[in-house]
Amino acid sequence: MKSDKAALRKEMRWQRSEHFIESSWLHILSCAELKDVTHVATYISYGVEPQTLDINSVLRDSGKVVLVPRLLPDKDLEWVVWNGESEAMGEAFTDLGKIGVVIVPALRIDREGNRLGQGGGSYDRALPRLNAWKIALVHHGELTSEPVPHEGHDQKVDAAATPDLVVRFS
Repeated sequence: MKSDKAALRKEMRWQRSEHFIESSWLHILSCAELKDVTHVATYISYGVEPQTLDINSVLRDSGKVVLVPRLLPDKDLEWVVWNGESEAMGEAFTDLGKIGVVIVPALRIDREGNRLGQGGGSYDRALPRLNAWKIALVHHGELTSEPVPHEGHDQKVDAAATPDLVVRFS
């Protein structure tokens, strides 16, 4: 199973590097799940990941508390209030019950909501602590009807967004 995931990660990273098109995922801000929440956990994108700077800025400008992850030595994540910088700085945010939505990176998502991440397991450790609607951002072609290899500890998402659409999973 791990070798299947590693091979798929390698393929997806190659495809991203070869076919990267800068896009926006701002349309997710019209999702009903984001309407009344006050705290949104998201991430700071880098490289050819789905870009989040515009989403994070609009969320913050609309008065929502935007939280970004900080990687801990054990590869777990803690959340800090985003100050608009390109890194997660400040004290850890501990009132995780306030987080209503979490936006996560992914390399591939299947129709069951199984997410293929970068392989460190950080989000698989962090997501169970959040009682939040989980949406993953993926590029065109990374939302698939083919099953994504997954193990018991892998955390599913509630929805996935490409630059054009949002798909919710039951």
